[in-house]
Amino acid sequence: MRRLIVFSFAAALSLAVLQAWAEPVAERRFSPQEVGADFAELYPRLAASHFGLFARRAKGEYDALFRTMAAAFDRPMTAVDVRVAFQKFLAFGRVAHARIEFPGEAYGAYRDGGGRTMPVFIRVKSGRVFVAENGSETPIAPGDEIVALNGAPIGDWLVRLGAHVSADNDYMLHTLLENRFAALLWLELGPIDSFTLTVRDVRGVSREVVVPARTRAEIKATFARQAPRLELDWDARVFRMIGSVGYLRPGPFYNNDLNATNIWDTTNFRNFIDASFASLMRADARSLVIDLRDNPGGDNSFSDLMVAWYASKPFRFCRDFRVKASAAAIAANAKRVAMAPDDKEGISAKFAAAYARHRVGDVFSFEIPEVQPRAGARFTGKVYLLINRHSYSNAVQVAALSQDYGFATIVGEETSDLATTLGAMEHFTLPRTGIEVGFPKAHIIRVNGDTRPRGVVPDNAIDTPVVEPQADVVLQRALAIAAGR
Repeated sequence: MRRLIVFSFAAALSLAVLQAWAEPVAERRFSPQEVGADFAELYPRLAASHFGLFARRAKGEYDALFRTMAAAFDRPMTAVDVRVAFQKFLAFGRVAHARIEFPGEAYGAYRDGGGRTMPVFIRVKSGRVFVAENGSETPIAPGDEIVALNGAPIGDWLVRLGAHVSADNDYMLHTLLENRFAALLWLELGPIDSFTLTVRDVRGVSREVVVPARTRAEIKATFARQAPRLELDWDARVFRMIGSVGYLRPGPFYNNDLNATNIWDTTNFRNFIDASFASLMRADARSLVIDLRDNPGGDNSFSDLMVAWYASKPFRFCRDFRVKASAAAIAANAKRVAMAPDDKEGISAKFAAAYARHRVGDVFSFEIPEVQPRAGARFTGKVYLLINRHSYSNAVQVAALSQDYGFATIVGEETSDLATTLGAMEHFTLPRTGIEVGFPKAHIIRVNGDTRPRGVVPDNAIDTPVVEPQADVVLQRALAIAAGR
């Protein structure tokens, strides 16, 4: 949509159509022997490194897919071709943190050159696809349901496009597809002049509409003429009082200062959080809404500083952090240790010490120290965490631990990112193609011990409209709940 945010989940896209137009971006071609050899290395290295490659797919299924794909590598392929093909193999496992990053340079070059793509942006809700924004001049209204695309049911398109995206469940997959719909269609269909949509309006009346593909500039110009809609600034740090309720939007949990030389320096974040809570308490507020919608996450060294202001007892962000010792994870960690050899207390040094105590293949619990509530004055009023399907990574862990310890009431929309997750992603590099392969080295189990692959479910659900008006009706509802109305 107009919120052009790139989250940690990068799309993994289709091989078949890339071949026709990706060559100018990646001209080098790999022989069938090189591709086959790297693919033959990919599978066992992935299985050895991944915490649970067969957690959601049986080994027999994976073996069958490997044989089918290996037999198809019978022609020279560009680097982009190979990346996309291998990503499809990883996406089959349905684990978001096992992926090869989307070759965005191909799509970016196409768009920068005036390439035209689908101008309609979508929202997927309970498996149904709706128009979220219309960047075309065709008579389609936001809120209309898309029933079919180019003559095929839209559900078939969700499956077709989703086969190339690493996601742990359908809810996560559909959330990721919302931000990648145009790019995925371009990869599947190549550059085309128009799309035929069958849409159904709120009265239940269906019609067929031809939507011309458009350039980035054309879409932007159309949006500029439309009434403004809600735009959540994921990078903003905001505190203010709204009536009797405090409102805190902490922003990402890393140093987002444009001039930062160290993104893990917590100084500015600590100062902002301390000043925000001091203002909250001077106002004698009895409740606080912390807005984590569209928050990309970050590191708990930041979020712990915030939680400590309202925690009533010692806490940690998970019950167990189970790590698989693998050659790839150990090598990746060793590179980080070499970059900061004098940092004996850093997380990489602690991982190195833990790996030294275990053999390759062992699974062990990595110690996560408890964090104490803030010494001195703390906020003892009611805390409400507002989340949505685009709350990711550490933002999800903040919501989960706050819910599990009873520190806060969770309101809003279920997160698509998981509360218990296969995560802590590392990478290894394939020797012939140079492709970086991401894999989860750990199983991070939420505080309450629930191991289901599901996001944080709010205590008080607030329906997010398909089309969110600028008035921010979700926040209004959260504030009303916090105010006791």
